[in-house]
This record gives sequence, structure tokens and C-alpha cells, in this order.
Amino acid sequence: MLNKNSKIYIAGHHGLVGSAIWNNLKQRGYQNLVGRSHKELDLTDQYAVKKFFDEEQPDAVVLAAAFVGGIMANSLYRADFIMMNMKIQCNVISEAYAHGVKKLLFLGSTCIYPKNAPQPMKEDCLLTSPLEYTNEEYAIAKIAGLKMCESYNLQYGTNYIAVMPTNLYGPNDNFHLENSHVMPAMMRKVYLAKLIHDGAWDKIAIDLDKRPVEGVNGSGVMVQGSERQKALEVLAKYGIYDNKVVLWGTGTPLREFLWSEDMADASVHVLLNVDFKDVIGIEKYSSVHFGASTDGAVDRNHSAGRGGAIPSLGEIRNCHINVGTGKELTIRELSELVVKAVGFEGEVEFDATKPDGTMRKLIDVSKLHSLGWTHKIEIDEGVRKLFEWYQDSLK
Repeated sequence: MLNKNSKIYIAGHHGLVGSAIWNNLKQRGYQNLVGRSHKELDLTDQYAVKKFFDEEQPDAVVLAAAFVGGIMANSLYRADFIMMNMKIQCNVISEAYAHGVKKLLFLGSTCIYPKNAPQPMKEDCLLTSPLEYTNEEYAIAKIAGLKMCESYNLQYGTNYIAVMPTNLYGPNDNFHLENSHVMPAMMRKVYLAKLIHDGAWDKIAIDLDKRPVEGVNGSGVMVQGSERQKALEVLAKYGIYDNKVVLWGTGTPLREFLWSEDMADASVHVLLNVDFKDVIGIEKYSSVHFGASTDGAVDRNHSAGRGGAIPSLGEIRNCHINVGTGKELTIRELSELVVKAVGFEGEVEFDATKPDGTMRKLIDVSKLHSLGWTHKIEIDEGVRKLFEWYQDSLK
């Protein structure tokens, strides 16, 4: 059981979710937190990871670090996506076990589910049909990670839990137009289109200095001429015009979004309050005991329930937990919320010649609810909060 003095290592503590988990633990009074930047610790380096665990000896680990990117990156760097993520997971999970870590929380993604999974997607639809090809390598790596947690628990009696979040957004989100996700990209496009119409070149310059687009920064846009025209041409490539935004697709795909601080709260709730026995519904299978025996095998005293390695006891699988809202809206409805938050009075156009992507991607969150957690931030409030954060980031 973790307490306020337990040392908790958060891998990926500068990221969207990792930073929110760090802050959530701090707010709950957990001060003994450990983090390392990628420059300080390369998690793909087996020897460096071992040295870190030798020195720090954490009581718990949150594995929120991953090698990530958008559709284009997933397509171009397929070998990197599977190899880098597998290395990170293997190194951290194996060293956590070798150093007697009491609790490990592994963060994945709902891209683990089949491309044509029944909606809403339950945990049990994992590995029932083919994955989406464009992010297959990343998905396979994350499936391997959750299976590592599951398998270590069954073989060694560890307490490693895997959570699979839906689409996330929130503080520290990525607003770089070349590789950001749908909501921050849409929000920045609408904001820049408004600024162009308002003639607010000072604000456009600040925005482009903070997050350059294809090498274009704010230095040239203050003076009308070729540099400003170049910036406008680059922004137009991303559907950003004077008082007009063009978005890809028809606007009809449905998406679910979860505020990153809600994701952090759910993660910390699971870390502190949920054990493997809770996830597999052990109350339904009374008298099952998971724990490591002296010879390293799993000790199942009075094995009345299921066991992963013993066929007569049935099968234990899909022990991961979906984390989301269980609510969805169309991309067009999302654009309307963004327009309202930004105060944009121009035109939003959808280019139906461009791809829509997956038409629906909703997860079933009944397991999460049964474990005592539900989301707090609804999408309309979250969009407003994200725009406020984005504006603050430009100061």
C-alpha cells in the first residue's frame, strides 16, 4: 500500500498526461516524486534504466513515457514506433520487477482496439479483429505493454495495472500544426484566422514565434510585404485564411475527448485505490490468492477462480481499464464549441475531398465507473479551459 512518503517515479513527467499526474499527486500530498527528462535518462537504454532503478529504488512507477506522433509519423517511422516503445516498456517493467516495485501503472491508448470494433468499445474486444493499419506498430507495442503487466501479475503476483485513455486534451497540449491532434490544431487555426481578420499582426507574430510553422516565425509578419505574404501562404496550406478556416473531411465522424487533468485524476485513483484483484473481479471468484511463492511461481491458494496459466481455472485476459467519458460528439459540433470559445465570427468550411478517418471511436467506461471513478470536466467547459491555457502560453 502506498503512503504519502512512498517514492513514485513518473516516466514522461513533462508530457501532457505525465505532468498532470505529477501535479495531481502533489495536490494530494505526495511529495516524494521522481522524474527524469529524456536528456537525463534515455528509457530505451537498458543499462541506463537499470542504473536509475539501482540508485532511486522507487516504491511505485507510472509509465507515461512513449514514442508518439501523428498519422504521418506513424506511417513513415513504423520500425521506430514499435521498437522504441517496446524498448521503453521492456526496460521499465523488467527493472520495476527486479527492484521490487509495489505498484506500476502503465498508460496505453485506445488505438489498441480493432479498426472495426463494435461501438462503444469494451475491453473484451481487444485482439478480436485487425487493427487500423496506419498506427498498427504503436498499437501492437501498447498491446504488448498491457500484456506484460497482465502476465507479470499472473506469473509473479505483481500489482501492475494498465489504463487505456481515449483522445486527450488539456494543459501542455501540442499546438504545432504539422503534428498536433484534432482539437488543438482546430483551435489554433480558428484563432489565427480571427487574428488575420482583426489585423492583429502583433499577436500573430507572438503565436508564430512561440510555435513556428514550417520554419515561419513572427519576425517578418510585422512589416507588410513579402515576409507577411509568405506567412499567409504557409498558413493557407493548413486551411487558415482571413476570417475563414477549412477543416479536413465532412465533419461527421464522432469522437470522444477527455480532459488531461481528468485522465490524471483517474490514473492516480487507480494507482492508489485499485489492485489487480479488483480489476479481474476477484469478488466473483472467492478465495483466490495471487502472490509470489518462494520458488517464483504464482501461489493460488484455494484456487476456486480463474488462473492465467492453468487451463482448468479458465482464462484471465483483458485486465486493462478504459479511461474516458463514454460521451461523443461530431467533429462539426466540436468546431462549433471551438468557434464559440475563440469568439470567431467567420466561416468554417469542411473539405469533403479530404479523408474523415475512423467514423466512430467511443469506449465503454463501465469498468472504470465500477472501480469508483467518473469524469468531471464536460467537453464545452474543457474547450473553454484549453483556449484559456493556450492564450496564457503566448504571454
